[in-house]
Amino acid sequence: PQLSVDIEEIDLCQKKMFDLFNQLFEINNDLKEPKDCINMLSEINEFSRQYFGTEERLLKKHKYPDLTAHIKSHRQLTKTTVSLRREISDDLEKLTDEAIDDMRNRLVDHIKTFDALYVPFVRIKKYIEASR
Repeated sequence: PQLSVDIEEIDLCQKKMFDLFNQLFEINNDLKEPKDCINMLSEINEFSRQYFGTEERLLKKHKYPDLTAHIKSHRQLTKTTVSLRREISDDLEKLTDEAIDDMRNRLVDHIKTFDALYVPFVRIKKYIEASR
């Protein structure tokens, strides 16, 4: 709840991302099968593109002035998961709980830093649109 951006569609995407990270923790600790870990990282990467695309379309619709910086931050987060996926393809030992936690924390930092900036902007835009 403390990470909510008060936009249901985006909040649901956030929840799913955290669920995917939790699943990766479980797979990594239970099975440690390279294929399963790689597939879960691929799923995280694919869903992050959907999630970020949804957010970017919303911000574009509302003409968010810092959209370019926001998109750049999304690309950086995506690079992290892609890089880790490549690394563990070569060496599964690189997929540690710390590495997964680092990815999750980067998402939390993004939400607290970048997403927190657009929340008041979108609220004002929605209020203006509703009052027309």
